[in-house]
Amino acid sequence: MPKLYYTPLSGHSYKVRLLLSFLDITYESGILDFNKGDNKTADYLQINPLGQVPVWIDGDVNIHDSQAILVYLAQHYQDTDWTLPSDAESLAKIVQWLSVAANEITHGPTAVRHYWRKQPSTVNIELAMTRAHAILNLMNTHLASRNWLELDRPTIADIACFPYVSLLQEGGWLSLEDYPNVQAWIARFKQLPRYIPLTLN
Repeated sequence: MPKLYYTPLSGHSYKVRLLLSFLDITYESGILDFNKGDNKTADYLQINPLGQVPVWIDGDVNIHDSQAILVYLAQHYQDTDWTLPSDAESLAKIVQWLSVAANEITHGPTAVRHYWRKQPSTVNIELAMTRAHAILNLMNTHLASRNWLELDRPTIADIACFPYVSLLQEGGWLSLEDYPNVQAWIARFKQLPRYIPLTLN
């Protein structure tokens, strides 16, 4: 059985757990406690030398980085609802959002969440808030004429961007009142079949 190493409150882990739920894939859970240094043990560093989560193990396949795992799962399981498009333009547009998730969202919404959850924090909260509002404004404009980030259906682009954007409002760290299209997108996402909320297990 394949195995996912993750920490329950990690938004990056949550992305992968969401897609696994959407795909209805059964897997073994390898839950790590960073506070106890589980990610720095010799055994785990053999699995991922970076000491990060998530990591997906399936036989001889070992993939880390949430965006990379999303790509692997979507292509490996070839589910008609989630498989990546074959034409170059559509595929590139999805990859653009994976880059946004790894950069603009990481330095904006993710950093804001980290600041409030990890006090004291080294995050420059003023800069993180500015960056968060910038990407939220971009997403709000983009979503004004569409239901999903790309194509006419949800894709791994939506999964990659959803966790840290939605958790901003749920944590009470930043209001999405000025971003109604983002709010509507979050609401649509939560109505997807087999959607799961972020939980402690």
